[in-house]
Amino acid sequence: MFNKLTVLFVVVLLATVVIGTGKERLVVYTYDSFVSWGPAAALEEVFESQHDCDLQFIAAGGAKTTLSRLLAERDASGTKADLFMAEVNEVPRIMNYDLFLPVTKEDIPNLALVPEELLLDPGGGFVPYEYGYITLTYDSQVLTEDELPRSLDQLSDPRYARMLVCEDPRTSSTGFSFLLWTIARFGEEGYLDFWQAIDPTILTITSGWSEAWAMLSHGEAPLIVSFSSDTAYGAMYEDSIRYRAFAPGGQGYRTVYGIGIVKETTKPELAKAFIDLLLSIEIQEQLPGTEIMIPANSHAKLPPEYDEYLVIPEDPLMLPLDLVGERMERWLHDWERAIVTK
Repeated sequence: MFNKLTVLFVVVLLATVVIGTGKERLVVYTYDSFVSWGPAAALEEVFESQHDCDLQFIAAGGAKTTLSRLLAERDASGTKADLFMAEVNEVPRIMNYDLFLPVTKEDIPNLALVPEELLLDPGGGFVPYEYGYITLTYDSQVLTEDELPRSLDQLSDPRYARMLVCEDPRTSSTGFSFLLWTIARFGEEGYLDFWQAIDPTILTITSGWSEAWAMLSHGEAPLIVSFSSDTAYGAMYEDSIRYRAFAPGGQGYRTVYGIGIVKETTKPELAKAFIDLLLSIEIQEQLPGTEIMIPANSHAKLPPEYDEYLVIPEDPLMLPLDLVGERMERWLHDWERAIVTK
């Protein structure tokens, strides 16, 4: 976690930028991929053309890392964040810290186009903008379809020794979702046994998804924890379906990404306008090609590659958020003891 001196430096830096632009400034805390290849640039261009303001995205790593930074700033001298993007499993933590302003469909008209099944925050502050499924992805030049594990249990087979890269659930939303998948699949009594059984299978545990994908795409690992839309991504951008998503045993873990308005903001109306733009058809139809996720707006069209290659698990799992909030720290602690400090 950032120390107070680091936080103070960041706050001063942000304040300097505000003074330099002379415009009202809207700050969105997000995760690396949303800025590096996501729709951030398109959002900035459209939003600044509609509102005379300076829109800035701040990323400090993955979603979990960025949330830790925001909370550290709050504890120190305050945060400049007006909006924060997070994965749905952070909702209990967000509610515990009373982080978001509640919003309604009257505040954000495009929220009416988001299916009720995605509105998982009882406090009404977490607004979904995309969703998908955590599954596995393999290198088809190393493994054939017949050689894939037919269930999570089969990952412990010696044939997969040192093949799997997964993400650290303490720092990665993808990794945390995979941990929850194993708890949903094997129960609290059995999930650590599963992790210990696949220890010979794990090549490494990365801090985030980007590092895992880099290992797959550079031929350093043939199997990673990733997203069910990976094959569609390859068909869209690489003219290749070498890296293919699959749902072992027909299972995967549902993940939802959302955005909320930080309570300390002094620009709530501008923040609401940003969320409404994020949920617009114009931006939502960019998400499959930039975020490689499924749009939350039910009226947004999917590209043809998604129709052909998107994997929808037959048996998607998702633990209740109240249970996640209640036991998250214990699960992470027990996982760390069993896997990291064994």
